[in-house]
Amino acid sequence: MRIAITTSGKDLDAPVDPRFGRAKSFVIYDTDSGQWSVLENAQNLNAAQGAGIQAATTVVNAGAQAVLTGNCGPKAFRTLAAGKVKVYTGVSGTVREAIEQLKAGQLEAAGAANVESHSGTGL
Repeated sequence: MRIAITTSGKDLDAPVDPRFGRAKSFVIYDTDSGQWSVLENAQNLNAAQGAGIQAATTVVNAGAQAVLTGNCGPKAFRTLAAGKVKVYTGVSGTVREAIEQLKAGQLEAAGAANVESHSGTGL
């Protein structure tokens, strides 16, 4: 399974970014092979609107089947759900720790967004 983890860094020991749409980047991790890569999300860091939808589209197009993040707004959640991507919110720690929690069955897929629109803007 390919999973996308929001991060403010560029490796498995980087912290999970609590924001989905405005995360600095995503680590795309393949649970079958253990291989991973970094997918930049710089275009959405300062977007006035649409960051969540654009980030979700990027993740879907990258072939992710799950997202691990701190928070996910309603528009991003709907876009991910339409792409058949499971969303796990409330995730913290490092990217590596998040992956291990998912593998151990310690994370539960969200049934809905856990924050309002534009929550990642700091407004």
